[in-house]
Amino acid sequence: MTLNRMKKISNHRIADLLTARKEEKRKSFAVLLDPDKVDFDTFQSFLAQAVENEVDFFFVGGSLITNYAIDKLISAIQKYTSIPTILFPGNSLHVEHTADAILLLSLISGRNPDFLIGQHVIAAPMLKKSGIEILPTGYMLIESGKLTTVSYISNTTPIPHDKASIAACTAMAGEMLGLRNIFLDAGSGAQVPVSPEMIAAVRAAVDTPIIVGGGIDSSEKALLAMQAGADVIVVGNGIEQNQNLLPEVAASVKMFNLQLEKVY
Repeated sequence: MTLNRMKKISNHRIADLLTARKEEKRKSFAVLLDPDKVDFDTFQSFLAQAVENEVDFFFVGGSLITNYAIDKLISAIQKYTSIPTILFPGNSLHVEHTADAILLLSLISGRNPDFLIGQHVIAAPMLKKSGIEILPTGYMLIESGKLTTVSYISNTTPIPHDKASIAACTAMAGEMLGLRNIFLDAGSGAQVPVSPEMIAAVRAAVDTPIIVGGGIDSSEKALLAMQAGADVIVVGNGIEQNQNLLPEVAASVKMFNLQLEKVY
């Protein structure tokens, strides 16, 4: 890790950054990287594109990882960029101490105790020893029109797409339990993203930063999510299918923030 990178991480803790941006109504753009799907032959070029388009965060992980290359992936990110790497773990085996932070996900939309607290108990000692920044996050699966990997692996039923009130109350309970972020996820390859109506209902119910991902395959969908109250837009699977998606969403986030500056 370079000296500049160490200063950036130490001076701007990610939790504080997320909270500050939320209070300023500024939006962030995160790219989700699945280690199984990264082509390391072209990864350096991809990282250069991410830097050029001012990606704010890399989320690293997935529900099912068959090729454990998380350490290699994070090493490459930290070698060629200063973009923070945040683990997006599917279970306790996906903890990598070289990351800058971890979304410690409690699957509050489901009723499977293993993903509410079980995996966390297993991971807690190694997380404490690692010194990695912990981001306690209420993770909520939202129905997306198809059975997703995360729903199958976690053995949980997503919140129905049109039940905004259930999502709002679930997020509210998560915040009351002390979770500091809420993540609304339609899942990888979702046919439909989390609706603006649901995002707005959750935004009205909690004061935490709201992360939204799954099914955001256009700048228009990203803009609708931001307008509804999403603080962090997450794009993953869509980038693999559309090489223009990263710069398009990045431009949408940048434009939203520029318009915000004009208002204030």
